[in-house]
Amino acid sequence: MSMYRVKPLHGAAGPLPAEQLPTCMYRVPCLHRPATTQEEVDPSLQALESHQEEILKRLYELKSAVDGLSKMIQTPDADFDVTHVIQNDDSSPLTANGADLDLMLGKDYGALKDIVINANPSAPPLSLLVLHSLLCERYKVLSAVHTHSSVRSVPEKLLKCFGEQMKKQPRHEYQLGFTLIWKDVPKPQMKFSIQTMCPIEGEGNIARFLFSLFGHKYNAINSTLIDSWVDTAIFQLREGSSKEKGAVLRSMNAALGKTSWLVGNELTVADIVAWCALQQTGSANAAPSNVQKWMKSCENLAPFSSVIKLLK
Repeated sequence: MSMYRVKPLHGAAGPLPAEQLPTCMYRVPCLHRPATTQEEVDPSLQALESHQEEILKRLYELKSAVDGLSKMIQTPDADFDVTHVIQNDDSSPLTANGADLDLMLGKDYGALKDIVINANPSAPPLSLLVLHSLLCERYKVLSAVHTHSSVRSVPEKLLKCFGEQMKKQPRHEYQLGFTLIWKDVPKPQMKFSIQTMCPIEGEGNIARFLFSLFGHKYNAINSTLIDSWVDTAIFQLREGSSKEKGAVLRSMNAALGKTSWLVGNELTVADIVAWCALQQTGSANAAPSNVQKWMKSCENLAPFSSVIKLLK
């Protein structure tokens, strides 16, 4: 029985006949580079590879940042009720014993947690100095001030902004390290875990982080109000126009007519940042009556005294 015949693809002599490809489909450029030629790689393929490498690099950086943050947020032991400790502590959250620092920042009790802040001496972050004093009241803090080579000179009072340092104990006996480096930076920068944590930038953001170390718990409304006052103090009261500053002072005066502090009946990071912003802008003397009364309440607290000495 005869079979159908197939046209031969090679002959006894001569080149192979050209293969006839169907024309009903679109052609795709060849992505394979012949091993025997030196022709350049297709630019579109090169751009695709570069884009892929950039995405993979960014994903790796994000993974490192998430890993660093995950190390800071540890789930407490099952037999340790954090809510009970926070809500049933009779003493003030700003002056209580600091044994729960490891609970908030990790379980390696006895290991020193380092805070390193870069700040420009031409615009010292006053609120961070107040928060340093508050931290010293609660935790055993190893404090240090250094000058970076990018800064030619620093006023003596800024070099001693943490006060006269007592004879230091062994490093392992402290709970918290607080290092301030005077450096030529556009805005304050902070790192909490030098190896794994991305820097936090901006005085307001750093102040929020430092105040969180006291373990305060706020409801959603108060948390939003605190964040709003912090941003208002930084971007309008300190950096805004005279019209914006006047509007903020009127808002503060109205709020302080209802409560002793900007949010609720206790000191928050909003009060600290707003008070320091008023000092830096020189608007303190022109403030309305409720704001004046509130400022005196702040100044009666010991942690504000270190900043008052700097301003003299």
